[in-house]
Order: sequence, then structure tokens, then C-alpha cells
Amino acid sequence: MRYLPLTDNDRADMLSAIGVRSVDELFVDVPEAARFDGDFDLSDHMAEYQVEAKIAALAGRNVSTADVPSFLGAGAYRHHIPASVDHLVQRGEFLTSYTPYQPEISQGTLQALFEFQTMVALITGMDVANASMYDGATSCAEAVLMAQRVTRRNKAIISGGVHPHYREVTETQSRYLDIEIDARPPDLGGLEELAGDIGEDTACVVVQNPGVFGHVRDFGPLADACRAAGALLVVVVTEAVSLGAVRSPGEMGADIVVAEGQSLGNAQGFGGPYVGLFAAREKYVRQMPGRLAGETVDEDGRRGWVLTLSTREQHIRREKATSNICTNSGLCALAFTIHLSLLGEDGFRKLAALNHAHAVALASRLESVAGVEVLSDTFFNEFAIRLSGSAREAVDALAARDILAGVPASRLYGSDAGLDDILLVAVSELTRDEDMDALCSGLTEVLA
Repeated sequence: MRYLPLTDNDRADMLSAIGVRSVDELFVDVPEAARFDGDFDLSDHMAEYQVEAKIAALAGRNVSTADVPSFLGAGAYRHHIPASVDHLVQRGEFLTSYTPYQPEISQGTLQALFEFQTMVALITGMDVANASMYDGATSCAEAVLMAQRVTRRNKAIISGGVHPHYREVTETQSRYLDIEIDARPPDLGGLEELAGDIGEDTACVVVQNPGVFGHVRDFGPLADACRAAGALLVVVVTEAVSLGAVRSPGEMGADIVVAEGQSLGNAQGFGGPYVGLFAAREKYVRQMPGRLAGETVDEDGRRGWVLTLSTREQHIRREKATSNICTNSGLCALAFTIHLSLLGEDGFRKLAALNHAHAVALASRLESVAGVEVLSDTFFNEFAIRLSGSAREAVDALAARDILAGVPASRLYGSDAGLDDILLVAVSELTRDEDMDALCSGLTEVLA
């Protein structure tokens, strides 16, 4: 009863009320091929302590990035999260708070969102930021839709340096809209030139810095070319810590910046939940998706906070909405805010410098490994290497030795992309010298 409170009679009454004979009839609109026909290998019932033991045993089969030397990255990064972050976000007033529709009882939540927005605007170098999105990939898709609204053009050029998952989410979200996606092939060398391809129908050019293969570039000239052609420059950042060291997108002239904020305050968590960052120039604020928390004063002149802009389909006519994303990643955004507050500007810069220093050290060691070629000399904390054999096979072999060697490019792009020998490796402040030694010696053995 604790987990399944409805009796058979309750279910029968509910089905009768809506006019169907069985629960299965509720799923008739789902294609037959997409339905599971059979029984799951699960017990019908277990005691609570038995469930805990069962789940713990299943979880114990996972190898996490905290257990063994790990060089996984490609959009999700392991960083140290201060214990105070988890302590604070689990306080009841934060953990159970919901959308701040009533500002008079939501001042704490609204102020936290306001501070989050301020920090995002500062680290991206932009004028204004919203109160977060689902993740970096959905932020990227929303940026393309926003660029179409601003420019009234329908073509988006997506650089080959943009993470393929971000590109795929953008393609999915724009599939049934009047938007043409011009996605370029993987930019392995970091030498891609896009300025000459901007036309009268181009709404935006989407680039990533650092790129998916690790290259750090100055997109200032591309921003100038976009501006001259009436298009917008969208800059994607998958590693938020890089903003402590790399020239900010705003300084380069970006019109919209989208990023994944997982690196600050949020664990990798096997893929989520994460927090999307979204910032833009102030003149485009009314075309931004999501919601914005703003500062105001009450009738007594006291400082307070409200939802300033919430142009979502929940609040206004659907055809006038700028986004159908109906919430923000509130708790993840709070964790991001607390972590960045604890670091401060100096700490943030030092953290970024430490990440880069570790990456330089690893690249230097890998260059001495037979069968390994480092493909970039300009990177932050992640870069691509070419192996003398299959990257996927090398990763599997090292995983059997409890070394998570990185992400094969073929896992991101498929086996037909011609990148079977490319491996993405990432480090952080948590990477130890002995971890680097383990990777180098492991690669030496498996590539021999």
C-alpha cells in the first residue's frame, strides 16, 4: 500500500469513468513496435530492506569516475564539489521549493535565481541571462529558434566543432519548423572557416569554444562577419570552468551564449540532471526563452525580486510564446550558484588554471607514448588524440584494467565518420599524476 495505494476496485472505477476497459487501451496511440510486450524481470513485491539491498547490488556493478582513473569528458566533467553545496541545496526551503509564481512568498528562490543570472552574465561576458534551461543541448536549440525570431531568417549554420548531441537536439527541435540546419562535418583540425558561407538567409552561426575536439579559438572575426551580414553568432560552451581562463564569448562579440553548467555544483550523475545556461545581449531580451528574475522595490521601498519576463506558453498565448520549456533547473541552478559563490572570482580563475595545467601535463606525457598523436596545441582541459589502432578497442581494453581512458569519437559520430582512431581525453583538478601515469602505461601496452 505504501507504493501502490490503489486497489483493483479503485482502478476499475477510474477506467470506467474515462470509458476504457483496460489500462492497455490508454496506450493505443503508441505504435505497436514501440511497446514492450512481455514481463520485466522484477519481483512482484519485496520488503523495503530487500529493495535497498537489491538496488545497492545493482548500483555496485557501475564503475564511476570517482572509483578509478578517469579521463571522460565530451560534455560531462568531474570536478570537486564542496560538501557545503550539497548541504545547502538539501535544506527544506530549497529542496522542496517550486516555481516562484507568488513573489510575496518566494523571495528566497527569486533572489537565488537573480544571483544565478548575474553570475552567468558575468562569466559569459553578456548583458543578461535567464533563470536557466534544461541543459546545454536544449539551450543550443532554443538559441537557434531565438535567432530566427530576431533576424526573421530561417537558416542556421552549425560548426563541425559543435558537440554532435547539441546538433542533434537542435535538428530534432527544428524538424517541423521553418528552419534549415546546415550542419558541417566534424572539425577535427580546428581550422574551419565559416565567414564566407554567411548569406542573406542566415539567421545564425553556431560555434563551440572550446570545440568538441578541444580546440580553443578566437571567434571575434567571425562575430564581425555575422554582424556585417545581419546574422547572429551563437557560442556554445560545454565546459563552464573554461570561462575562468578563456576569453569570454561576450568579449569576442557573441550575440547569444549557451552553456552546460554541470561542471559547477552538479555531479556527472550518469547523464543528469544538468543545468543549461543562456545569455544574450540586452537588446534581444524580449526574444529570450525561459524566464527572468528581476530586482524591484515593494510599496515601502524595500528591495525585492519578481519574475520580470516569463514569455512561456504557460503564461501567454501559445503562438506568442518564445519557448515551450516550462520550467528551469532550479535546484541545479542553485548548486551552480553556491559553488561559484564559494570559489569567488579568484578561486574560479585558479580552478580554471589548474585544469589547464593538468591538461598540458597530460598532453606532454602522451606525446612520448608510441602510437599516440596529440592533435591540438591549443586547448583547455580536454583534447583529441589519434591512436595507432581503434580508439573503441583501446578504451574497452583499458576499462577492463579499471582505467576510463576517454570517449572514442566514433561513439559520438558513429563508425562511418572515419574517426575510429580518435579519442577524446579530459582532465580536471582531481586528476592525479598517478592517474596520468596509469593512462600512459596502459596505452603503451594496448597499442604495442
